[in-house]
Amino acid sequence: MNRIALVTGANRGIGTEICRQLGQLGMTVILTARDSFKGEAAAERLRAQGLDVRFQQLDVREQASVEEARAMVLRQFGRLDVLVNNAAILLDEGVRFLDISYELLQTTFIVNTFGPFLTCKAFIPTMREHRYGRIVNISSEYGQMAQQTSDTSAYKLSKLALNGMTRILAEELAGTNIKVNTMCPGWVRTEMGGPSADLSVEEGADTAVWLATLPDDGPSGGFFQGREALAW
Repeated sequence: MNRIALVTGANRGIGTEICRQLGQLGMTVILTARDSFKGEAAAERLRAQGLDVRFQQLDVREQASVEEARAMVLRQFGRLDVLVNNAAILLDEGVRFLDISYELLQTTFIVNTFGPFLTCKAFIPTMREHRYGRIVNISSEYGQMAQQTSDTSAYKLSKLALNGMTRILAEELAGTNIKVNTMCPGWVRTEMGGPSADLSVEEGADTAVWLATLPDDGPSGGFFQGREALAW
């Protein structure tokens, strides 16, 4: 069966690379981004490589935008098999906790935590109906409890909450064929990671693609990096 995948925040970096690797596996990939011009350009570059990649504008901050994407997916494909929650922001690097504003903390959670909540709420019902789903939440080592230190705390707390949501969803979906996992790409050479990072985007995307294609007896409710389990 040709799988249908949707990746959020996919106009650049790891998101685009996840789309590319899923497309190379024969999936139809819906590349989404908040910026329509950048998103369509990224999708066109992947289509030029012979991949079946479509673009859908999606702002994970807006429930109406998520519902519009859901309606498009169901209208065109009738289901969604793979959801990769990649969209994220990092606004407080190096900032101490008591120096961040409420507005910055709120904005970070809206994108990094509430956005994945909205997309999961939108697409899990069709996964239940078709008895198949793979949900991958792109997190970070900063989402580990041991990493909850004062600097970059808005980002860290949002990823900690995302990891907790992953565990909750996996428990709620136990007994279905819907796997929910979270992963850390590592330090990747992207716009966010910078040119000095250890890993290529290909390496950073690998674990997400592995989790997006798990067999029916694969793990759920786990936290991974390099295809190995991470401590919470």
